[in-house]
Amino acid sequence: MLKVYGSEMCPDCIECKCNLDRNNIEYDNIDITNSLKGLKEFLKLRDKDATFDDAKDNGYIGIPALVTDDGKLTLDWESFFTQQGIEVVHPGEAGAACGIDGKGC
Repeated sequence: MLKVYGSEMCPDCIECKCNLDRNNIEYDNIDITNSLKGLKEFLKLRDKDATFDDAKDNGYIGIPALVTDDGKLTLDWESFFTQQGIEVVHPGEAGAACGIDGKGC
């Protein structure tokens, strides 16, 4: 099953989950701000996987992070949908971000 690491406080995560729900895609939601176990699991992944290098270099958390059944990791949730031919909707507030600099999560 698809795993989604994120937070209910993150606008990008909320939009990602909205699109998953809208398209009836099953996923395991791991809210890293509500579960120490989930946070530890995420940090272990983040510390070891080069996919997070750009996020770390730019001061982002790196969420939402999607891990597919076959173990592929992506931080580009929108491409996850478009590569499957699924239209992405943005129901959230335009320009919302959780980074200190107003960019990314």
